[in-house]
Amino acid sequence: MSNLVIVESPAKARTIKKYLGKDYDIIASMGHVRDLPEKRLSVDVKNSFKPTYTILKGKEKIVEEIQHKAKKSKKIFLATDPDREGEAISWHLSYLLGLDPQGANRVTFNEITKTGVGLGMKSPRAIDTDLVNAQQARRILDRLVGYKLSPFLSKKIHKGLSAGRVQSVAVRIIVDREEEIRKFKSEEYWSIDADFIPKGSKKHFSASFYGDLKNKIDIKNESEAKEIFKKLENKDYKVLNLKKGKRKKNPAPPFITSTLQQDASRKLGFQIKRTMKVAQELYEGLEIEGLGAMGLITYMRTDSLRISEDAIKEAQDYILSKWGKKYLPPQPRRFKTKASAQDGHEAIRPSTPKITPEQVKNSLSSDQYKLYKLIWERFIACQMSSSVQSTTGVDITEGEYLFKASGYTVDFDGFTVLYTEGKDIDDEKEKALPDLEENMPLRLKDLNSNQHFTQPPPRYTEASLIKTLEEYGVGRPSTYAATISTITSREYVTREAKTLKPTELGEATNGLMKKGFPKIVNVKFTAQMENDLDVVESGKIQWTKILEEFYTEFSKTLEKAKEDMKDDKIELKEDQTDIVCEKCGRKMVIKRGRFGKFIACPGYPECTHKQSISHEIGVKCPKCKDGNVTERKSKKGRAFFGCGNFPKCRFISWDKPLNDLCPKCGDNLYQKQTKKTTKIYCKTENCGYEKTQNNE
Repeated sequence: MSNLVIVESPAKARTIKKYLGKDYDIIASMGHVRDLPEKRLSVDVKNSFKPTYTILKGKEKIVEEIQHKAKKSKKIFLATDPDREGEAISWHLSYLLGLDPQGANRVTFNEITKTGVGLGMKSPRAIDTDLVNAQQARRILDRLVGYKLSPFLSKKIHKGLSAGRVQSVAVRIIVDREEEIRKFKSEEYWSIDADFIPKGSKKHFSASFYGDLKNKIDIKNESEAKEIFKKLENKDYKVLNLKKGKRKKNPAPPFITSTLQQDASRKLGFQIKRTMKVAQELYEGLEIEGLGAMGLITYMRTDSLRISEDAIKEAQDYILSKWGKKYLPPQPRRFKTKASAQDGHEAIRPSTPKITPEQVKNSLSSDQYKLYKLIWERFIACQMSSSVQSTTGVDITEGEYLFKASGYTVDFDGFTVLYTEGKDIDDEKEKALPDLEENMPLRLKDLNSNQHFTQPPPRYTEASLIKTLEEYGVGRPSTYAATISTITSREYVTREAKTLKPTELGEATNGLMKKGFPKIVNVKFTAQMENDLDVVESGKIQWTKILEEFYTEFSKTLEKAKEDMKDDKIELKEDQTDIVCEKCGRKMVIKRGRFGKFIACPGYPECTHKQSISHEIGVKCPKCKDGNVTERKSKKGRAFFGCGNFPKCRFISWDKPLNDLCPKCGDNLYQKQTKKTTKIYCKTENCGYEKTQNNE
């Protein structure tokens, strides 16, 4: 009989199998196996919030296979991910397999390497019920809010709306910023910039007008700018004061989940969902040329800055061999984790720091390589020497008025030889100044005045929203990707370029929530709830007490809102269209159903006419050659293509028809796209033309 190890994913299973060998059978649960059923509340609020869990739809065969293997196994190890969610999955598996939760069945791997797996298997433990209860409390809180509030919102705005604790706060933050932008009143101001050339030099440098010798002067309009400009022309200038100094710039700490998401957004243009998907692949393990299957990074859901001593030593050895001793600080760098952090496991780092991105590039997809390179460089840089800069600040005068300039030169690049942290807004770059001395004469080369207007605060990007949520203490590392995915997919927020803008639906929903449920969309309240869940995790408070305190007040608020707002109904302008109902002549409106959006007559029930939403793709129908091909959605939400002359022409295709013609037979070509490949092919019988290209 072999030992059975249960993990979440097949990739993780393949990697672990390599390290454990023939005495172990590895099987993947494919994520969660048991949860609260979708179509009912499944929480007994009158009986200590007892949940009713069922096997997830579609997971029955997987559970049967796991149970079958478990019966034939000598020992069972639950090796799901090392966080609250992973602990809960192991707890559900222990129930389905009849295991004692207090038995030594639970193992965790901070990194999927030979060392990491070996250490995990040597230290089996009981399931951490405090972690499980914290996850149960979160899941039930979200279920209570979602199932109680969603019908209320649907009745007041339209069907199909949903509410959630963290998502509602995220929407409020985005809406509040949009209101700030609308209320912002731009003010005019002017700047004056000069180019100076030191005596005996050909190099020029820029300086900005500051004020007079006593005070800073703000130039508010063109007439003020012209008046000062005249006084500055054709004057003799000199260096009044010169301040020189040194400054050190220290490297950023290694990544935690939120900072990885932010930097991947700024530097790589990755949306958070994409970042976490690729990070999961790097953690679970990949087949690396010359090394076999292995995990390249440590666990990617963490808020800890802790680094193992072995990893620090390996990074130091690499730095020493690559750049030399001067690139190593006197002492290894250790970073302080926030007091509010769970600190369950290490910061995100390469599991084997000596493995460089270039060594594994040929074994990785483009996304995997880019993200591994980002994580590897940030980690190695965090153990490198500081950058040292010589700074210069200079005051320039013509007797009455003052210009200021600043600049720096790099004395020692230190960690910046490898990595610099990304920023949401680029700082104005300082430039190196020529050699200057006090009282040195300067020739005025050029003088310019420019009009400016104050700008409103910028809209949030994914990176800046995560940073704000983290600063407020709303959500946790594992929730950010799901939160942003939810508010965009449900159309409370839309993406404009890289920014997040609330839709009319988002603003209407937020307004309703603020009016009826101010605590749910209150940042401080939601942050406190997160802290309460952390206290549950520490074992200092019963999880049911948290639920009882929340639900007692929440249920009263809900009943009051139902009464106070019984006559409220919000009509959205964005739901109206210019399409005329062919049966009664009214203008059709956009409705939302189980399978997405459709267009219907507002005269229901007198008029029941409705039609699917479609848009033309710029291709003539391959069958009738007359109608335009439109893209539509099936009842299950899958895209398909049909002729705009339906039902006269019944052309239909799951794959997209193209304007391009087959070079062999002359008929229309079709495009079939997957995540990894794009296939262009001909459907004509016996033709066989086909061309496939990789998307990476």
